[in-house]
Amino acid sequence: MGHREDLLEGAKRCLLEKGFVRTTARDIVKESGANLASIGYHYGSKDALLAQAYIALVEGSSDHFDRGGELTTTPGSLERFHEVWANVIGTMGKPGSIWHLGMELVVMGDKLPAVRDFVAKAQREGGRGVIPMFMGGEEPPADDPSVDTLGKFYMALMSGIIAQYMLDPETAPTADELTEGVRQLMAAAQKSQA
Repeated sequence: MGHREDLLEGAKRCLLEKGFVRTTARDIVKESGANLASIGYHYGSKDALLAQAYIALVEGSSDHFDRGGELTTTPGSLERFHEVWANVIGTMGKPGSIWHLGMELVVMGDKLPAVRDFVAKAQREGGRGVIPMFMGGEEPPADDPSVDTLGKFYMALMSGIIAQYMLDPETAPTADELTEGVRQLMAAAQKSQA
């Protein structure tokens, strides 16, 4: 690996151990074996490096959401909705879970504006990326309206579930409860149109 990759891997380890606010450039250098100047050269700033490290951690975790493309239920179905959310929620209780980092950004983002802004821009892309997990097919083009409807819907659910899980994992919603909630919402919508 080169310095750029070493820095990214070191930053990921620091994030998981210390979080955003407590990670210093010196921590990343120590963890990566690189030098301080290489952070600026390769990433522009420590905050830019931390933001990219966080996005890389989230992308790596998303492989668990669809079990590497091995979902067994019909795309667009309530069963698929349940299957994906069960996988997502399953990642929250595992050792080294990255979800506390997202909550740190929500709470401490004003202390890390460059990180917050980078991650906020990446959220729309994240929504675009999860659409195929639920609906099947390929990622929609960036200008597809579903990115701003379905994508944002799934990301809003994700943020809410993470917040509830971080506050109290015992009472956070399960995939069964989320699916039943959607089922009830659909039934009420159908009844109101009849």
